[in-house]
Amino acid sequence: MNAVLPHTPAVAPSHVYDRIKAMATTFRLRPGERVNELELARQLGVSRTPVREALNRIAAEGFLMATPHRGYTVRALDAQQLMALYEYRATVELGVVRLVCARASDQALAELARSVEGSRDEVETDAQALRLLSRDEAFHEHLASLAGNPEFLRSVRSLNERIRFPRWIDLKARRGQTRNDHPDIVRALRARDVAAVQALMSQHIDKHLDQVVELARAGFAEIYMGNALADYAESRFIEASNASAAAAP
Repeated sequence: MNAVLPHTPAVAPSHVYDRIKAMATTFRLRPGERVNELELARQLGVSRTPVREALNRIAAEGFLMATPHRGYTVRALDAQQLMALYEYRATVELGVVRLVCARASDQALAELARSVEGSRDEVETDAQALRLLSRDEAFHEHLASLAGNPEFLRSVRSLNERIRFPRWIDLKARRGQTRNDHPDIVRALRARDVAAVQALMSQHIDKHLDQVVELARAGFAEIYMGNALADYAESRFIEASNASAAAAP
């Protein structure tokens, strides 16, 4: 494992899974590299047992590959994998909006509309891109929650985690050109226009399918020359750890 973590407070064993998963979703653990359990445990300030348990869970979720007698390798970042994820996302989210049209109450859709009001389209800095990424994920999870089927919400949450990094790369690459499609989607939902909302959702997702090769290439450049998303995720853990330490008697 060649990625080096900044100095951080020791991680509570109960939080090891969250910390390592964040490292995997943001590619702080770099694509194709073998995970060194001992080194990871040392950097996190914990024993190997919680690290091994966390790695096993994270591999089952698709972020790592487990090889008998060889341990864990970080998932690839390539165009073929991104294509598969976005195709799967399209299938799931088209099903979501169809069910939302049929099942969501007018009040629930009005609340969804309020949640997307005032979102900025422009992305000029990493901080803005990070906020927009968070709002985008929250919107799709909120939408899935209105489908009346918890399996859709579970799938959307998993997809959000698995495409978080390419989504971030896309937002950075299209600074100043990012259009917020969410209000249009919500308007079609409130009109109960299934055909229109599915067309809008397809367009929302397909624009990523058209550039998966570029996303993968830009992703590698980000991983090895900065990786602001990983830095942001780690800063949140440090803030939480410091807050817990300050609150302790």
